[in-house]
Amino acid sequence: MKNITSVFLISSLAMTTACTTMKTTESSPTEIPTPDANMANNPFMKKSSLQYQAPEFDKIKDEHFKPAFDYGMKVQMAEVDQIANNSAAPTFENTIVALENSGEVLKRAQFVFYNLTGSNTNPTLQKLEEEYAPIFSALSDKILLNEKLYARIKAIKTEGLGSEEKRMLELYTTNFEIAGANLSPENKAKVKKINEELATLSTQYTSKLLNARKDGALLITDVKELDGLSADEIAAAAADAKEAGKVGYLLALQNTTQQPMLQNLKNRATREKLFKASWYRAEKGDADDTRSILEREAKLRMEKGHLMGKKSFAEWKLQDQMAKTPENAMNLLARLATPAVETAKRESNEIQKLIDQQKGGFTVEPWDWNFYAEQVRKAKYDLDENQIKPYFEVRTVLEKGVFYAAEKFYGITFKERNDIPVYHPDVKAYEVFDRDGKSLAIYYLDFYTRNNKNGGAWMSNFVEQSHLLGQKPVIVNVFNFQKPAEGKPSLISYDDVTTMFHEFGHTLHGLFADQKYISISGTNVPRDFVEFPSQINEFFALEPSVLKNYAIHYQTKKPMPQALVDKIKKAGTFNQGYSTTELVSAATIDMGWHSVTDASQFKPTLEFEKEVLAKYGFNLKEVPPRYHSPYFAHIWGGGYSAGYYAYMWSDMLNSDAWDWITTHGGMTRENGDRFRKYILSVGNSMDLNEAFKNFTGRNPDLKPLLKDKGFIK
Repeated sequence: MKNITSVFLISSLAMTTACTTMKTTESSPTEIPTPDANMANNPFMKKSSLQYQAPEFDKIKDEHFKPAFDYGMKVQMAEVDQIANNSAAPTFENTIVALENSGEVLKRAQFVFYNLTGSNTNPTLQKLEEEYAPIFSALSDKILLNEKLYARIKAIKTEGLGSEEKRMLELYTTNFEIAGANLSPENKAKVKKINEELATLSTQYTSKLLNARKDGALLITDVKELDGLSADEIAAAAADAKEAGKVGYLLALQNTTQQPMLQNLKNRATREKLFKASWYRAEKGDADDTRSILEREAKLRMEKGHLMGKKSFAEWKLQDQMAKTPENAMNLLARLATPAVETAKRESNEIQKLIDQQKGGFTVEPWDWNFYAEQVRKAKYDLDENQIKPYFEVRTVLEKGVFYAAEKFYGITFKERNDIPVYHPDVKAYEVFDRDGKSLAIYYLDFYTRNNKNGGAWMSNFVEQSHLLGQKPVIVNVFNFQKPAEGKPSLISYDDVTTMFHEFGHTLHGLFADQKYISISGTNVPRDFVEFPSQINEFFALEPSVLKNYAIHYQTKKPMPQALVDKIKKAGTFNQGYSTTELVSAATIDMGWHSVTDASQFKPTLEFEKEVLAKYGFNLKEVPPRYHSPYFAHIWGGGYSAGYYAYMWSDMLNSDAWDWITTHGGMTRENGDRFRKYILSVGNSMDLNEAFKNFTGRNPDLKPLLKDKGFIK
């Protein structure tokens, strides 16, 4: 996942979400405010002295954010006011470039702040986040709906501009108009009010869900109920319980519906309790219940879409994406849903047959699926997840797998840096070197779950690449792997391995950014393109030369036997009906909420979700959506509203592109250089449908994805 929550707030000029208005009046440009003495030691007042402006975490304190925000906002608005009231004729330099350069102090503080609130938050940061959400939304509105700014942008001539400059002018114009620059003053005021409330609601939702995930952890007092878990997993659960001040074994929740331990827990009652702890985590009618917030968000978003002249929020949101319209997005989902559901039905029948053979005496339920699917996989492919894990030690996977693949395909190398301050002791830092040996970036990794960290995995920037600003990328990948007990190896599942390759794909997109302007640099691209570089990178996890380099048994130090490798590959399409159905159904829930055209169509959360799933044929109770509406953080707190389909859209792109790569020599440096040139390095500097065609020579085709999933031959 590309973490875009902070981007909405930080790069408001490059994005189209926070959009309200300010009625401008004739006035003299505001002078840039002078900082008071108290700001002298604030680390955000100047560029970091560390390499590539990496954050000075050894100096940054919670108390630095608020004054940096307040002063930074005053400076940015003064800069914007000077740009808007410039008496000189509008030019690209005195308007667009000036806007790109504005708000330096504020952006520096925001990049660090929003990374910390996601990965290492505390009550102070949470309070600040909620306090400033509507304030930052209003600031964005004052910029994006400033009538004088919009007039200057419209007046800029394209003659003599380079290709990047023309693209920037096009996007600025589009973003201002999508934000509502053409609205009447009355409707601008309404949008402004909606945006401020949405910003507050989104922050409240995220805070409630974090608490719900923490409080929803399942406490087990009898170790017998954990039969099937490894000794290390049981020890980690005991450590988590002790840390939480409880006696017993604490099973922390992941952000998804299904939980990793469900595939190994033999006690059916424990599986049911764990599943239900996950499913009901945010709908208990307590302080952490998210339903009233998300229902209000959905209604406000619909109203916003109407104010923007669209039938629905989804129609407004998708106009600058690759899909362009909700109909195109839903068409893709439908083409995947039909074979996925049919395949899931066959998979369900296989599981039920196994349960009956074992005289289980029950019908398969969601909490049974992974447990029995694992047994089916063992029977069909003689493949046991517990056989695989010892070959996947997390640092070995990183350095001899993820890094090795990047070196072979792109020529980049890595060096661990222990001299760079980090925000938590678990965080590791690396310097990245390009194919010519020159230093390229700083890269952080945060592997382990904490109760003050959001669920899931993501990539974010601390510093974004820009030739204009002389900036090289500073990037972080955040995960939620279970931290092993002291002295034990950190062993992860094959799914976790692919997650590491996936998130590093986002990192590559940021590392290879090669733009003059931040607004079109790196991962600042449409949502249905941003997952393409990450998903295609997953293919390297099973590339033979890569796999044999990192799949090393942590005890024997021997590589994974070829027989076991073959089993993993043969099982590649196993359970694809389930996994695709859970994804597509979640994307359908998202589009359902955001395609509402009239308030009368809304119903209470659980009823609404149930009707949407039934309408589109998702009627397998044993295959629940990957995210249930109350904890669907991507769409209510993570910036993917009307955008979760992007994972499937990007999946189509990555399967088709990988098909091109494999038919043109596979994992060669020539292909790596080509993918970097036409995909990873273009940012949003051109039409990305054209960028894809430049790489493959054709429009995207769904067939390779259907083949990869085993839905067609």
